[in-house]
Amino acid sequence: MRKFFYFFTLLPLSFSACNPDFSKVIDSPSGKVSLQFELADGVPLYSVKKQGINVILPSKLGFEFNNIPALDGNFKVASVNTSSFDQTWEQPWGEQRQIRNNYTQLDVMLVEKNNLQRKLNIIFKVYDDGVGFRYIIPEQHNIGSIEIADEKTEFALAGNDSAWWIGAYQPERYEYLYKKTAISEMDTAHTPLTIECLNGLFVSVHEANLTDYASMTVYRKEGNTLKCDLVPWADGTKVYGKAPLTTPWRTIQIAETPGGLNTSYLVLNLNDPCALNDISWIKPAKYIGIWWGMHIDKYTWAQGPKHGATTKNMKYYIDFAAENGFDAVLAEGWNYGWDTQWWADTSLFDYTTPYPDFDIAEITRYAASKKIAIIGHHETGSKVKNYENQMDSAYKFYRHHNIGSVKLGYVGHKMDRKEWHHGQFGVRHYRKATELAAKNHLAINIHEPIKQTGLRRTFPNLMAAEGARGQEYNAWSTDGGNPPEHETILPFTRILAGPMDFTPGIFNISIPEKPYNQVNTTLAKQLALYVVLYSPLQMAADIPENYTGNPAFSFIKDVPVDWEETRVLYGKIGDYITTVRKDKYSDNWYLGSITDENSREFDIVLSFLEPGRKYTATIYADGQNAHYQGNPLSISINKQIVGSENVLPVKLAAGGGIAISFKPVN
Repeated sequence: MRKFFYFFTLLPLSFSACNPDFSKVIDSPSGKVSLQFELADGVPLYSVKKQGINVILPSKLGFEFNNIPALDGNFKVASVNTSSFDQTWEQPWGEQRQIRNNYTQLDVMLVEKNNLQRKLNIIFKVYDDGVGFRYIIPEQHNIGSIEIADEKTEFALAGNDSAWWIGAYQPERYEYLYKKTAISEMDTAHTPLTIECLNGLFVSVHEANLTDYASMTVYRKEGNTLKCDLVPWADGTKVYGKAPLTTPWRTIQIAETPGGLNTSYLVLNLNDPCALNDISWIKPAKYIGIWWGMHIDKYTWAQGPKHGATTKNMKYYIDFAAENGFDAVLAEGWNYGWDTQWWADTSLFDYTTPYPDFDIAEITRYAASKKIAIIGHHETGSKVKNYENQMDSAYKFYRHHNIGSVKLGYVGHKMDRKEWHHGQFGVRHYRKATELAAKNHLAINIHEPIKQTGLRRTFPNLMAAEGARGQEYNAWSTDGGNPPEHETILPFTRILAGPMDFTPGIFNISIPEKPYNQVNTTLAKQLALYVVLYSPLQMAADIPENYTGNPAFSFIKDVPVDWEETRVLYGKIGDYITTVRKDKYSDNWYLGSITDENSREFDIVLSFLEPGRKYTATIYADGQNAHYQGNPLSISINKQIVGSENVLPVKLAAGGGIAISFKPVN
């Protein structure tokens, strides 16, 4: 049995000598981060510093409601409690096996001075890598039902810093290229919002444990102050609830380097521990499938001469998976509904009736004989009512056929043509799907999702999600696909929220079937993405014919999907990143390094390797004259013996990368 140690310590209160009604400062365990809470003329404010440097200046807190007076001022402090907590917990799968949850906590209980005397509690947790805080509206006589019109949370930045962001309230949800602008030039943006501060720090504003509440976006209110903007219901109300009501955590991660954001686990720590008694059925996996074939028009989702999800095609993919050490095969377009205008309001998918050329009993039997799992697929077209009416029977249907994983899709501008994916309506639905899937021993991978907020800690069957522009945009996007910088931005923005199903591994980079599109990387960069872009479900996305006989395929077959440790050695948002990860089940290390449209040369210090041991480094590097546009397939594969004392010189081509495995010799 694993032992956990908990430490709770009451800390002495100290009051500021300045003029606020009340002021209290609390430091993180090592003193690197400090948070100040104060009441100024009855208005609650907070501010944050990192080693004495201002990160968040005094920022307002509170609520406005549709049905009751606002809770945003005229407060006095009823009580204050402080404590500390230290725990190390183990992820069942993940990019880091052991995670330390170490913070100091400040609980502030406020009460109104007026006759209503309503109560509002604010909980702050201060970590060495940032801050999380949430509101609790306790059960009380003067508050019953709640209709939140506005959450007044602010993030007042210390300067006109630069932000990497995507706009909120757009038809393709999160699937846009990131912009880098000054805070003063921002529109309403999704989180995680990544900020490069003028003082040299890096900050990510996001949220944790998003449960039965609206997703938070942010907009510039005035000066350099960002204001919380909850995604509304169709009627304009932001959140419906009743007391007691607990909000998600508002998170501020702070790092001295971009890589420090990538290896911060503050968001995960602010979620509840695992809620499932048995998680033995939840397994990370490398998989293949017919998905890319449909994006390049080799196959179709609908029935017809090019139908992809047939018994014959599935057996071909199952054989290829078994021969090459993969875990699973994804099937899309197997069920009735694809022949209709399923994106229209009247379309209906049937999630328990396969097409005649898809013999699900035979396919699952054949897969089991080869020790290959089948990943199911449910496209909803964002018709949530239709899906929820069938969800229970659909999940039981998969369990009956021993299918233990399902990819969910929610293509569509709004759910049921009415509600935002990231409003409270969507949050409730995704949570319902996650919990029902867990009851049926189904792991899920959600495309067109609600953004991740660390819920995978509580429900480890929520394994991956999309939530950004993935590989498919390279096959058909009229803007030419994802530019080379895109993958150097994702680790410091989208993936701060959680694992992404980006679907790397395209070898046929020029895509002859799509003369106006190509994948804007070199072949070596496609390999490096398996290390750089974390997911416990990694797809070898290309069709099998493009892998057969290619020596570069060996890296995809070899690279793990479950890790003991992760480090970011170097990184500059939008330019480059170098990541190393240690395999969870061996002493092997894997490195991925990628660049934007610019070629780069630098040295990689191998000090992450165990001192005193020698390793065989198998290096998959950009070949001579490689270039993502003119010569993307040029690759060099070689081996050499190295140790922790060595330095490897690296040359990345424009749009290129390098992938390396390090395996102990002794």
